[in-house]
Amino acid sequence: MEAIMSTSTGKRLAPMPKDQHWLFGSFLPVRNDLLNFYTRVFRELGDIIRFRGLPGLYWHLVLHPAYVEHVLVRNQHNYRKGKVFDGPIGLITGNGLLTSDGDFWRRQRKLMQPSFHRQALSRFAATMVAETEAYFELWDNRARQSEAFDVAQDMALLTLNIAGLTLFSTPVGEKADAFGQNLRVAFDFVGFRMRPTLPVPLWVPTPSNLRFKAARRRLDAVVYQIIERRRKTLNPAPDLLSMLMAARDEETGEAMSDTQLRDEVITLLLAGHETTAITLTWALYVLTREPAVEARLYEEVVSVLRGASPTVEDLRRLPYTRMVIEETMRLYPPAWGLPREAIHEDEIGGYYIPGQSLVALNQFLTHRHPDFWEDPERFDPERFTPERSSGRPAFAYFPFGGGQRVCIGSQFALMEATLVLAMIVQRYRIRLVPGHPIEFDTMFTLRPKYGVRVTFERRGK
Repeated sequence: MEAIMSTSTGKRLAPMPKDQHWLFGSFLPVRNDLLNFYTRVFRELGDIIRFRGLPGLYWHLVLHPAYVEHVLVRNQHNYRKGKVFDGPIGLITGNGLLTSDGDFWRRQRKLMQPSFHRQALSRFAATMVAETEAYFELWDNRARQSEAFDVAQDMALLTLNIAGLTLFSTPVGEKADAFGQNLRVAFDFVGFRMRPTLPVPLWVPTPSNLRFKAARRRLDAVVYQIIERRRKTLNPAPDLLSMLMAARDEETGEAMSDTQLRDEVITLLLAGHETTAITLTWALYVLTREPAVEARLYEEVVSVLRGASPTVEDLRRLPYTRMVIEETMRLYPPAWGLPREAIHEDEIGGYYIPGQSLVALNQFLTHRHPDFWEDPERFDPERFTPERSSGRPAFAYFPFGGGQRVCIGSQFALMEATLVLAMIVQRYRIRLVPGHPIEFDTMFTLRPKYGVRVTFERRGK
């Protein structure tokens, strides 16, 4: 459908889907099947599309890499996360790094940055390896019995413990399973409220609201226990939590309150494990479907590690392993959409963007854009060789966002995923349980809806 001119501004408007409801616009397909709906209209209408929800509610889907760069970098000061993101996610994270803004956000980011520098990451590698090795006995037992299990659940528990130990020197341990389940409830609730719909106010005692509040209370109990335990520690480890607790306001000299500490701890536990767990889950699933990729990956891991556990020094010698992770995040980006709100009116790709309106970026579709990815649905790690990456627009691939608010833990996540994947592949063959359904759950992150049930087979046994 062709673009039209706005009757009120005389400016060019982006095309809209033809089949919008006269009253509800695109409300129903967005509510029921957002990803497939976006995929269809992208194929029909191209790189920027305008939608209507309820009367007066409009938003834009922006997919061309140059347009994404405009929003995240070139004109980033005109775009904020906005209430569509901060409101729902803030129900979990409060005023943590994900949702805070302005000078407070800059101070918090500056305070946390040293924990994610290269030198700090090198120290984290040994913990990542040790926590993965702790699963070998369990996985070996399952392999001996050909026992099927949900590898998504194991990856979530493993990465949650790694996040707790590396950032806060605190194992989540026996609480990890319950913590992860409560996070899932919270994610689903928040994901629904981020969609362009009219959510029921939180004070209304609906079953959904009550489930969310109960999950949040349980999450808070774990986080406040971490903070309380640290306050009682005489010689605390020099980790991120210690830095947060030692920080003082430049004007008042006051330390962070327990509430602010809670917001930052839960933000980092959430962000520090969810995306990595999902990436590893999808990577292991891909290996069950791509025997040539699995064979080449195993060949690299064996030739580099020779049966030993990896170290941080081995990372540079595992380029194919890293490319498998990158290609996994291209086709299965954990953070598959990125909302922004235009502060003032703007123009993107020649189309008018009103001030205060929502702009939705979408990694899932931009990462499959046929103008920038040959045979985009095919899994091909060598897309990320230096030769084939040369000349590709920077924002044809943005799994960690971009601009000043690019994910602070991106290198942490890539290192962890590379180390864990190398260790699993060196020790096990992974086989998908026949007939197990694989579907996308897009409610918050891009998870496999029914998990990924696999069996492990010990190599060399």
